[in-house]
Amino acid sequence: MSCERPGSSVPIREIGLLSVIVPAKNEERNLPVLIERLFSVLRGLGRAFEVIVVNDGSTDGSLRVLRALAGSYPELRVIDLARNYGQTAAIMAGFDHAIGDIIVPIDADLQNDPADIPLLLAKLDEGYDVVSGWRKNRQDAAISRNFISRIANTVISNLSGVHLHDYGCSLKAYRRDVIGSVRLYGEMHRFVPIYASWYGARITEIAVNHNPRLHGKSNYGLTRILKVVLDLIVVRFLDRSIGKPIYIFGGFGALWFVVATISAAYMLYLKWFGNLSMIQTPLPLLVVMSIMMGVMSICIGLVAEIVVRTYFESQGKTIYHTRELINLGAPPLRQRG
Repeated sequence: MSCERPGSSVPIREIGLLSVIVPAKNEERNLPVLIERLFSVLRGLGRAFEVIVVNDGSTDGSLRVLRALAGSYPELRVIDLARNYGQTAAIMAGFDHAIGDIIVPIDADLQNDPADIPLLLAKLDEGYDVVSGWRKNRQDAAISRNFISRIANTVISNLSGVHLHDYGCSLKAYRRDVIGSVRLYGEMHRFVPIYASWYGARITEIAVNHNPRLHGKSNYGLTRILKVVLDLIVVRFLDRSIGKPIYIFGGFGALWFVVATISAAYMLYLKWFGNLSMIQTPLPLLVVMSIMMGVMSICIGLVAEIVVRTYFESQGKTIYHTRELINLGAPPLRQRG
């Protein structure tokens, strides 16, 4: 059974078809070269494919160039976003409209090499579900990009448990099965391998080429580092606590009660052994505030528990994901009371 591509009658998934997603912003000079190289590589694969370029609010002539290219390349699809939403939203738009069962995102700035796509696909054929590119010889600024990126990748790997050298490399290959229900927000496109790992995906990485930028300028800034850190906190929370949020909020509540207990004990110590009136110190206020924060944290945890249960049960979701069923039919429908 197949669904339909949003706004069309095309099946949303086609077995054996490769979907290449290209988010692009102000890449007017790079797009013709990229499309020519992409199609040269893809046509040599001997398999059906489509290329989806998502124009992410470009203010140059990118859309005009894409319209012209679409007339020459029938496998080229163009999604023109109403404004600039960011790389994550552009990639998510590509995921939503792709019909292939294998999806490969690639940057539009020519720094990723289309010639590496066959290598990614060959690695998928070895039984992996996600193959991540590793820009081993990255051609970017040594400090502001490479050094900071290495630190970020180490932190992300240690916190997530998914150890990759290069989370920021857009060139990856995914099986649709492991990312079909992924929804991306903020700057979370780099964390797709982590989402895939929640579904039991087999993940690996290979070294890929990386070229210096020839035209245009990078859309990355130092502010993105803060965004990535905050998104990582969200991913970490979703990974560890989405099923039992009371654990994390209850933990904070318990910590506040410990602070209140220690503060109260010290306050009484000063009263009894130091002859210091309790009102002469801020300790009574600290005790009261700590107790209030502890109660509030636990209450927030209880509310979060209700929200999580509503989320799973109203949408028929489960807290687990199965890879395969052997000699089993479809799971029985739940009886609703």
